[in-house]
Amino acid sequence: MMIDTSKGNVLFVDDDKFLADMYGMKFTGAGYTVQLCLSAADALTALRGGFAADAIVFDLLMPEQDGFAFLQALVSDHLAPRVALIALTNQSNDAERVKAESMGVDRYIVKASMIPSEVVGVVEEEIAKKKKTSPA
Repeated sequence: MMIDTSKGNVLFVDDDKFLADMYGMKFTGAGYTVQLCLSAADALTALRGGFAADAIVFDLLMPEQDGFAFLQALVSDHLAPRVALIALTNQSNDAERVKAESMGVDRYIVKASMIPSEVVGVVEEEIAKKKKTSPA
């Protein structure tokens, strides 16, 4: 029997490689297993390939497929039924926030408003909430 020492699996999606690597280190340092994806397509491939995410942290503004198209695919393909969905974006636009929340986003974080360690804390809270509400 394998003992799971990880706090959970985080799928981090952002087309900014520097940012993705930095968050990857933050989440790994906090005890998470992290899968970094530089596009929505890569993230969908990882999920379809069996990566069992507890949280998906994603940027809304990405080339090719944006965060909203990514969310749409998650919902229509039932890829993240009990996953904490966290939008991490530069957009502090209320209309975008409302749209994201209406599509099932649990938290909407404006990048400039939180330092990475705070984002890790928010993700931890959201994973804990999902674990409480979902049947084991």
